[in-house]
Formats: sequence, structure tokens, C-alpha cells
Amino acid sequence: MRYICIDLGDKRTGLAVGDTQTWLVTPGDVLEVPVTHDSGRAILAALSRAVRELGGAALVVGLPINMDDSEGPRAKKVRALAEKIGGATGLPIHFQDERLSSVQADWQMSRSGMTRGQKKSRRDALAAASILADFFARLREMDAAKSPPSDAPNIGA
Repeated sequence: MRYICIDLGDKRTGLAVGDTQTWLVTPGDVLEVPVTHDSGRAILAALSRAVRELGGAALVVGLPINMDDSEGPRAKKVRALAEKIGGATGLPIHFQDERLSSVQADWQMSRSGMTRGQKKSRRDALAAASILADFFARLREMDAAKSPPSDAPNIGA
């Protein structure tokens, strides 16, 4: 299944794509559309276009959880916008904790030789890729919990 990850930001929104056949995640574009522009209609239109172009079957949206595991006002705004994105695209929405995803992106770029401006333009896509990789890890853990270990005896076969 092909997933598109969305890392919503106030000014920029990062995208990443990945699939559960290969478990590979690739950073995508960064949409330079402020979330509040045109009462949010501009970002919805830009995301709808991007999702159609990327051809995902489901969306993963980064959820800004506080360090104490609570959801603050920002998480509530993201959930509300994600509901609109799901309605606009017709795709199911999954949420993934996005804590420290920007820190991970900064760490990845720390020795890249990129200029500050280049890093700024890629940070959100790399953060989205980090969020999607975490989501995939969670999916794999859930699958492993459902399946017996590979060395378990096959009883009743």
C-alpha cells in the first residue's frame, strides 16, 4: 500500500511517500503555502493536487504531541485540518507522533554541505519522511505482534 505523509507547518508543509511492499520512504516536495492563507483553502487545494499526483492510497499526518504525551491546541488544529484533507481527497487518514521529526531532519542535514537556505527548503520533507518511517515501524511492530514468531511450531496444520 502506498502512503503519503504530510507534515503540516504554519508556513511550509512537507511531503513524503512510501509503500508497505518495500518499506522505503522518500522525501517529497515542500509546499510553500501558509496554512492560514485564504482561510486554509489554499493548503487544501495544494495538498489535494499533490495527493492526486503522488497517487497514495492513504495519508499519514504528523501529529504534534507534547513531550508529556498530551495533545495541545496545535494538535487539535492539525486534527481538524486533517479531517478536511481526508474529505477533500477521499483517502483514509492515520496520525503519527511527530515529536523530534524536525530535529531528526536537522541531524540528517548537519554534515550535508547544504547552505542554510537549502536546508530550510528541505527540512519539512525530511521531517515528513521521518514521520512516515516511524509510522511504518509501528505498522511492522503491530504485524509482528499478530503473527507467531517464525520459529514457532505450526500446530494444527
